[in-house]
Amino acid sequence: MSRVLFTGGPIITFDGTVATALAVDGDRIVAIGNDALDWTASFDEVVQLSGRPLLPAFRDGHAHPMHAGMNRRALDLTGVDSLAEVLARVREWAAAHPHDAWIVGHCYAPTVLPGGMGLAEWLDTACADRPVVMYPTDYHALWANSAALAVGDLTASTPEPALGTIVRHADGTPTGMLLEHGAMGLVERHLPATDAATYAAGLDEAMRCLSSEGIVWAQDASLSLAELAVYTDGARRGVATCRINGALRADPGHWVQQRPGFNAARNELAGDTATAAWVRADTIKFFADGVIEAGTGYLLEPYEDAAHTCGLPNWSADGLKEAVRAFDADGFQIHIHAIGDAGVRMALDAIEHAAARNGRRDRRPVIAHTQLVHPADHQRFAALGVVANFEPLWACLDDSQVDLTFPRLGPTRSALQYQIGTLARSGARVSFGSDWPVSSHRPLDGLAVAVTRRNARGQPIDGWLPDERLPILQAIHAYTAGTAYQAFDDDADALRVGARADLVVLDRDITTIAGDEVPGASVDETWVNGVRVHHRETAGR
Repeated sequence: MSRVLFTGGPIITFDGTVATALAVDGDRIVAIGNDALDWTASFDEVVQLSGRPLLPAFRDGHAHPMHAGMNRRALDLTGVDSLAEVLARVREWAAAHPHDAWIVGHCYAPTVLPGGMGLAEWLDTACADRPVVMYPTDYHALWANSAALAVGDLTASTPEPALGTIVRHADGTPTGMLLEHGAMGLVERHLPATDAATYAAGLDEAMRCLSSEGIVWAQDASLSLAELAVYTDGARRGVATCRINGALRADPGHWVQQRPGFNAARNELAGDTATAAWVRADTIKFFADGVIEAGTGYLLEPYEDAAHTCGLPNWSADGLKEAVRAFDADGFQIHIHAIGDAGVRMALDAIEHAAARNGRRDRRPVIAHTQLVHPADHQRFAALGVVANFEPLWACLDDSQVDLTFPRLGPTRSALQYQIGTLARSGARVSFGSDWPVSSHRPLDGLAVAVTRRNARGQPIDGWLPDERLPILQAIHAYTAGTAYQAFDDDADALRVGARADLVVLDRDITTIAGDEVPGASVDETWVNGVRVHHRETAGR
């Protein structure tokens, strides 16, 4: 345990305190301001901030780090912006990996496909001799070539799955697009198993990426028991530099059978003190619905461009209520993916039901994404103690919004999306996340959009739905104290005496620059429990 003094730069607190020094003893902040400079203990290290700011470390309230790390070592289509380039990348990967039984690509932008929908024959032109499957950034669809459809035995006579959609031609034959996990699983169950070395390498890469961006805690928002074991193994082999809370994924058809195993895994991990310092499994994840871009987000009124459907709920209302009640009774935190206004309402109803049945306790349930919230439900977040988790990077007029979401929602509902400011003003707790690898894991990228509501081209100049913008300190609060609250980490909600020494040094003070300039900042240092886990090579000390 060491004693460290940070001096010579602004200490960013949320109480208006102006200070330029902070002292750490072991894993705790022991003094701020003049008290830090006058601290009598000898220091093992002095970090000269030289005008750089010291902030509370960031926490990601909704991400998929291990899979994001694995993607970086696979066919990663992040940033590819045309269908031609996607197919070229598939063709190149297939040629470079002639012995791979399957070609699996990740994170193509849905907007590269007309209406977000692709055809099997397009992928056949890039690789026809092996099964090929491609995942869009949202992972709520699967685009398959003809060989993959054949392996899944998908034909015109294949019945529609209960929790998914097989997109079909007029004659009933599959087009190559499978929506939501009920349909995707018809092909996914044939994919080769991921080996332990691939998981381990993905975890190593994820830890490096998280620490380099100042993130010291992340909610992995969808895990199986086997995937949880990868995190625990990583903690035991000493690679953990970011704490992980794993959200075990509840299956609508098998959650009753899952329940004993989830309880046993959580309790066993909690009993291993050294491992539990880095990895916990205190949360259960539910998918209330899909995504609006694919037409599977669950809406209160039909889609503008598909009047026959309100989307695809993954649970019945009563089924979700009972599953949430049961896991809440087991003491788990509830984390519900809810995109459409009907999905959000169903999630709120389930949480309300659990609280009524199970009684009062500090449960801090989370509704993740909260893309479209009906105004009648705004006050329910604060009343039920629900944390509204947003991915702020999505709150702008990107290509997905303009090309896919707006036509499906229409103008009135489109103007009710990502109401971050509205929910914050209602008294609801707000936390931020990234949903990495769906989008950038850099908090600095998300903060810029939260403050400006502008897209990467700086448009619109006054921001999309400008009343939903947050001041920079409030946005930082959502990515630090807000996610610390979500994590039940009340010892790390701010830079204050007695708080845990989870700290970030940036290369510039983002509280004093224009919002559009925030992504240009860099994380110079990341500290967890008073220990430096990242130092940017070009950064001064």
